[in-house]
Amino acid sequence: MDWPIQHIARLAGTTSRTLRHYDDVGLLRPTRVGGNGYRYYDRSALVRLQRILLLRELGLGLPQIRGLLDRETSEAEALETHLAWLQEEQSRLARQIASVQATIHALRGGEELMAENMFDGFDHTRYREEVEQRWGSDAYARSDRWWRGMSDTERSEWMSRAADLGRDWIAAAERGIDPEGDEAQALAARHVAWLRGIPGTPGQGSPDEFAQYVRGLADMYVDDPRFAANYGGTAGAEFVRAALRQHVDATR
Repeated sequence: MDWPIQHIARLAGTTSRTLRHYDDVGLLRPTRVGGNGYRYYDRSALVRLQRILLLRELGLGLPQIRGLLDRETSEAEALETHLAWLQEEQSRLARQIASVQATIHALRGGEELMAENMFDGFDHTRYREEVEQRWGSDAYARSDRWWRGMSDTERSEWMSRAADLGRDWIAAAERGIDPEGDEAQALAARHVAWLRGIPGTPGQGSPDEFAQYVRGLADMYVDDPRFAANYGGTAGAEFVRAALRQHVDATR
């Protein structure tokens, strides 16, 4: 059984034009094209489209999505990874919703705000266990004190800087520049400066230890989909890793 392009576009909340573009760039081929020129999609194509839309939600570009899908062989295992991420986000968002609803209720009812309940779900500590396992409790504690000590403006500026860095990495990777070239190495220098600005970053006093830390972090960007998404997906993260490795090796 297959379905026409208009029907699939409506179900997926997208447009026929978008689906045709996916075909043009080799991301999602129709199962068949009817005598009237209409595109039709079967079950396998729908599974691929679902994965494309999920990866787009993660912020991946189309070239990165195509590379990721072409490398993977098990659709079910890939979707299980997506599902785990979505469930984690669902839990976090549910807590945020409940927190904001409680604040609205208190404000409208003239009740006292409960500070301990206002920021549930706004949790910068959700990677605490991973950080402590990789780099120790002292590294986490120092960075946590630094984060909590910043003003709202300072946090906003830091997050904006991180977002700008991520966008620049994605753009550089999509253009296919040399990760060891001057432009990529300038980005790597920015990235390293950004890391050094976080108290608790391991290896600050030892070039060799810091290089080891950066290389391990770069590996994590590639291996963990949550972090790879910041750089346009696995292919983008691999580009970042290559550039960072070259930078720390050249500056030790």
